[in-house]
Amino acid sequence: MPHARRRLPAWRRRDRWWGWFFVAPQTIGMVVFVLIPFALTIALSFGKWSGLGPIRWIGLDNYTDQLTDPVFLRSIVNTFVIAVVTVPVGLGASIVVATLLEKLRTRALYLVMFFAPVVTSSIAVAMIWQQMLRSDGLISESLASMFGIDPPDWLGDPRLALIAVCLVAIWSSMGLNVVIFLAGLKNIPPSVLEAATVDGASPVSQFFRIKMPLISPVIFYSTIVAVISSFQTFDIVYVLTNDAGPDNATRTMVYHIYDVGYRSAKFGVASAASVILLLITLVVTMIQLAAQKKLVNYDL
Repeated sequence: MPHARRRLPAWRRRDRWWGWFFVAPQTIGMVVFVLIPFALTIALSFGKWSGLGPIRWIGLDNYTDQLTDPVFLRSIVNTFVIAVVTVPVGLGASIVVATLLEKLRTRALYLVMFFAPVVTSSIAVAMIWQQMLRSDGLISESLASMFGIDPPDWLGDPRLALIAVCLVAIWSSMGLNVVIFLAGLKNIPPSVLEAATVDGASPVSQFFRIKMPLISPVIFYSTIVAVISSFQTFDIVYVLTNDAGPDNATRTMVYHIYDVGYRSAKFGVASAASVILLLITLVVTMIQLAAQKKLVNYDL
């Protein structure tokens, strides 16, 4: 005869209900604001809808339209350019700054200075840089006086506009990366560095042969976050340049989705572009995860 199911004590049942009570707000928020919109976006990517009236299902036409649209293809190229420039340059500069601050007693002051852009509104940051990068702004006038050239029009020249976006993105994210890398450097056992010093290793050799391999998990994590963040570049472009110009020079995939969806009321096309962005992000992230087996050292 099978054993009767054992009844849980009252205090266990009460704890279980309290557990569900505390988890419920986050779970409900995840379902309402993430899972349901995600499912609706995928469904809407196969339809044509202007925000009013019924949805007309058109199959893969939205995907075909986007993959053959030169404007969307330009936004993909611009997004990858931002990622290729900002990720290695930004992370490399952050590692160097973190290394310089590691032994500095007054590093708290410098950390506050570097971290200030992270906690500052991205809109405010973009507006400040917009004034500095104007043809008569501080940076343009300074370069003109230093090198005896005409003030560059960073935001009006298609060759310079995307560089300006990359510059602002690197500056605004450096503070967080510096803090993360500084924590990783502090986690290296002093005995390892002392042994290297006794063996005659120079500071440069210690940096490349000891510190970099030992903080490779931190670098790997920061790289994934930085790449995903660069694929989501929007607010800087929206504020810094006029209509992602000139000549769509700064148009990113997220800005394209906003432009097509909320300004042109083509929500089906915008949903298809969103799914394409998701797939690109997943593929790039999977490549990074596959590369960690050869590039990341977890032995400390």
